[in-house]
Amino acid sequence: MWFEALVFVVAVLSGGIASVAGFGIGSLLTPTFALAMPMKLAVAAVSVPHLVATAYRCWIMRGHIDWRVLRSFGLMSAAGGLAGALLNSLASSPALGMVLALLLLFVGISGLTGFSQRVKFEGRAAWAAGAVSGFLGGLVGNQGGLRSGAMLGLDVSRHAFVATATATGLIVDLTRMPVYAASQHERLAQILPVLGIACVGVLLGTVFGVRILTKVSERVFRTVVAALLFTLGLWILGNSAASLL
Repeated sequence: MWFEALVFVVAVLSGGIASVAGFGIGSLLTPTFALAMPMKLAVAAVSVPHLVATAYRCWIMRGHIDWRVLRSFGLMSAAGGLAGALLNSLASSPALGMVLALLLLFVGISGLTGFSQRVKFEGRAAWAAGAVSGFLGGLVGNQGGLRSGAMLGLDVSRHAFVATATATGLIVDLTRMPVYAASQHERLAQILPVLGIACVGVLLGTVFGVRILTKVSERVFRTVVAALLFTLGLWILGNSAASLL
């Protein structure tokens, strides 16, 4: 029961964070699931509550989606993420994790110092930023963090930021789920109760997170996102360094 209780608590927390920052479910739930199952199964398992929460969040925030950004940055990010994910099994290594960590630390520091406010992605630059961030994120298995980091360079409000990041994530989820279902369906069926607990948790977290988002200012929002990216970078750096030792 301790594992189910832990999954529920982390699911609520990650759902709330994702509703405020546009990422967090995969980053928090994947290592939690990996405590009780192989990493490959954990990644496939987390995709279920991730899809549920992302679809729900996309629906309730659909009015805030910036379709211009989604058609440029979002679609390229999704395409890059899928391309990177396909190469993940061939190129995955602790060294790549350290590269991701350093990128997240740089983006986090840039956001906290205000540097990201002076760097804006428009036109082709937005397409390139989406493709590169998506590819690197998919390559090392953490698309949401890098996607949100790159989106700090886009001139969008906090609601459009989260809604557009969510819509992009939903595109990726809908594309990768058939792959997981085909390769892991038997093992996923064996952990349905845990998946159900995780889905309920992320939905509850999403409800609370969306309410919090409406109460924070644009400045506080960007600071929170930058701080979360910096923290995620430190966490990944520590895990990657430990794997190299």
